[in-house]
Amino acid sequence: MKHLIAAVFVLALAIPAASPKAADSPQNIVDSALVTFNNMSADPNFKNLNSLVDRAKAIIIVPDMFKAGFIIGGQFGNAVMLVRGEDGSWSPVGFLQMGAGSVGLQIGAQVSKVVLMVMTDGGLEAILSNKVTLGGDASVAAGPVGAGVAAQTTTDIGADVYSYTKAQGLFVGASLEGAVIEPDSKRNAEYYGRSVTLRDIMINRVVDNAGANALRARLSGF
Repeated sequence: MKHLIAAVFVLALAIPAASPKAADSPQNIVDSALVTFNNMSADPNFKNLNSLVDRAKAIIIVPDMFKAGFIIGGQFGNAVMLVRGEDGSWSPVGFLQMGAGSVGLQIGAQVSKVVLMVMTDGGLEAILSNKVTLGGDASVAAGPVGAGVAAQTTTDIGADVYSYTKAQGLFVGASLEGAVIEPDSKRNAEYYGRSVTLRDIMINRVVDNAGANALRARLSGF
């Protein structure tokens, strides 16, 4: 949580205009996640991402990952996660927060779109277990970018999670090593009307919200 607090503090100072976006309602985050996925999956550079959707255990979409800093930097983003069931259907959405801090000579601000493909049971379990550090609790690698890269190469590396990022108009692989992912309990409770865990939402499926049906249907198209 310290990572997230530090990132929010830095971003509040560096890019005030981003604050309302970071405080989006749960439904706005879901809607933005659908737009983000549609844009990234439609780009020919992301044929490899598309080929992973029907093999992924879960998918995490961060519509806006804010990065800013001067000497001390940070990243923060609200995210949604969906898990594929044994029958192939996609679960209701769970809300997450992703954050990371860094120290170094840096200046500037940037907003990125991030899609994480969770490829292993171990990676999924780590994320469902309250808080996970990418590169520590779950291995993460940059997903290959470019229409000419064979999709099979992504599964040869053996990472738990593959990440794809669109930043400043460019599509790039980004490992997000050291990023922390944890449940957004407040938004989960707001969206479903009661306190629920990520496991209850996405594995046990004890709650649902029709507001995510369009996103689930889009992912089912692969």
